[in-house]
Amino acid sequence: MSESLSAPATDSLGVVIHAKDDLRVEPVTLPEPRADQAIVDIAYGGICGSDLHYWMHGAAGESLLRAPMLLGHEVVGTVRAAAADGSGPAAGSRVAVHPATPGPGDGSRYPTERPNLSPGCTYLGSAARFPHTEGAFASVVVLDSRMLRPLPESLPLRTAALVEPASVAWHAVGRAGDVAGKRVLVIGSGPIGSLVIAVLRRAGAAEIIAVDMHPGPLAIATEVGATRTLLATDADAIAAVDADVSIESSGSYRGLASAVRGTTRGGRVVMLGLLPSGEQPALISLAITRELELVGSFRFNNEIDEVIAALTDGSLVVDPVVTHEYPAAEALEAFDIARDSARSGKVLLRFN
Repeated sequence: MSESLSAPATDSLGVVIHAKDDLRVEPVTLPEPRADQAIVDIAYGGICGSDLHYWMHGAAGESLLRAPMLLGHEVVGTVRAAAADGSGPAAGSRVAVHPATPGPGDGSRYPTERPNLSPGCTYLGSAARFPHTEGAFASVVVLDSRMLRPLPESLPLRTAALVEPASVAWHAVGRAGDVAGKRVLVIGSGPIGSLVIAVLRRAGAAEIIAVDMHPGPLAIATEVGATRTLLATDADAIAAVDADVSIESSGSYRGLASAVRGTTRGGRVVMLGLLPSGEQPALISLAITRELELVGSFRFNNEIDEVIAALTDGSLVVDPVVTHEYPAAEALEAFDIARDSARSGKVLLRFN
């Protein structure tokens, strides 16, 4: 861009959702930065399932879109102007973004060492509250300096664009416990499922069995570490896996049923995929008689720092997960390909 690293900016080109089926690339006005906020030139943004849901349904779970909102929370870029109070990275620093802001909300109890569960936690590009929390799919954004994580020069920004979803995957594997030497079943091999597989491989899982509806995602799963693949329609083969741990990342009740059937007696099922709100069918009787542990996994905390370190030293291999890259001006085409899981993995938008 034409401005220097220290120059302020008042306008930016952003990807804004106005309503169901109404996605626009349009100018957005930057707010005046607070003393603890930095101005960041965004390089890449990854399209997440929640971004797709706002576009396709006007909602993501129970988060209903009530006003136009800048999308995006999987972003990396370069600090144009550092926070005035001296906090956070300096101008010129390449950064990843931790999109969460923990908060007490209504005061409900939660484990303080797990701020992802705080009742008032907000996330960039989320309509969970009103006014909505604006996202970061824009050429220039203003972000809290505490959200910014410096990136080493050796780590390409295109690879670093996966830091946020890889942190979600890292957290899920952490919820699984020690997986070293174990047999793990992963239901759903889309971007998150494939990143889970990559993390499992790094964590020393002996066998990683990937399941999906389509051959394309299973091919990616194999590249990042799956030792065997199964089609989701092969119910008997999934039930015969007898996994020590299963991680459900498809976000469907059928996927959860497959995870329960494929887990050995006394095993653990990590529920990572977010099912639709409301009651869902579940194989609870089988879970009881097998004494399975069903545990949830939601976003992440400080795992982002471990992910950056693992990407930097090459022990976490994620590049095969990215299948498409589009300039931000072609966001509508990018969203269209991203919603087709048979044709795409992670789809990136390029802003600068």
